[in-house]
Amino acid sequence: MDTVLSQLSFSLNTAKTVDQLIRPLLEMLGQITGMESTYLTSIELGNGVQHVRYARNTGTMKIGEGLSVPWEDTLCKRSLDMGLMATNQVSTLWGESTAARELGIRSYLSAPVRNAEGGLMGTLCAASANQISVPPETETLLQLFANIVANFIERETLVQSLQAANSQLASFALTDTLTGLPNRRALFDELERLLAQAVRTSCSILVGVIDLDGFKQINDQHGHQAGDEFLQAVSTRLQTVLRASDMLGRMGGDEFVVIGPGPDWINTGLPGTLITDGEPAAAARVLQQRLSDATIGNYLLGNQTLPYYGASVGVVALAPFGLHSAAAIKLADSEMYVVKQARKQHS
Repeated sequence: MDTVLSQLSFSLNTAKTVDQLIRPLLEMLGQITGMESTYLTSIELGNGVQHVRYARNTGTMKIGEGLSVPWEDTLCKRSLDMGLMATNQVSTLWGESTAARELGIRSYLSAPVRNAEGGLMGTLCAASANQISVPPETETLLQLFANIVANFIERETLVQSLQAANSQLASFALTDTLTGLPNRRALFDELERLLAQAVRTSCSILVGVIDLDGFKQINDQHGHQAGDEFLQAVSTRLQTVLRASDMLGRMGGDEFVVIGPGPDWINTGLPGTLITDGEPAAAARVLQQRLSDATIGNYLLGNQTLPYYGASVGVVALAPFGLHSAAAIKLADSEMYVVKQARKQHS
């Protein structure tokens, strides 16, 4: 017994996952009981199914890991219903069990694995084709094992839930809830990364600002619900014309920003250089036209169709040396303002 407790203590101190705990525990259970099959199950009471999650087999009788069986036909359920943890008279007690008959089980030992509220999560079991007597102290040890498993599973589930919640919170912190696009913070973080990468690879960067002209009038005339639907529709259209390497985000209100890598540039040594010729400038003009064209068209907002004549879009090509995200977006915003003024003069 001391050896078993020592092994158990070692497993508890070293196991980082359920798998690392259960495998050695099933081996210990086999040593204690002398039964050739030990296994841990999970139970879906709502669906009436029991699953063998982990199994250890050392004889001819095999309990298949991954096996799923109807809960009503299991020895585990019969054992719980009778309040009987161990028996070496399976054929006499439960001769109608298909599973026991097919596997040739004569001796059986089972303890429930319950959560903190007492709900049944699964069972910890041992089975044998031989007739083996189980002393009371072994039943006590099995229940101890089952309690340890339950606590470990609940702890791991809690950790996983917390990690998932943290990931979700992190996602919310970087996502615009209306459009699902990256928000201002995410854009600035990615732009800083892109600027650093562009310096290392001698590439320019493209930064664009999209301002939805007339958005206030859409809200005033058609309501905020229509305004929200318009923002969502615009974001969808803009994404269809981007490269895989581009990021589209919403800065807030009716303003969107696009960032992405541009063609190679020649390091002039001037910080934050606005590139006005060559391939980078040509790439900026192409992207600007694509984004502008994407916003033009009819938008179905609720039961009404709204014709929209396009947003003001400014895209610049920048040499990233000595440049930070706020300055890069400010240069693109200035270009967008030039476009906006020109559109007003021609309207």
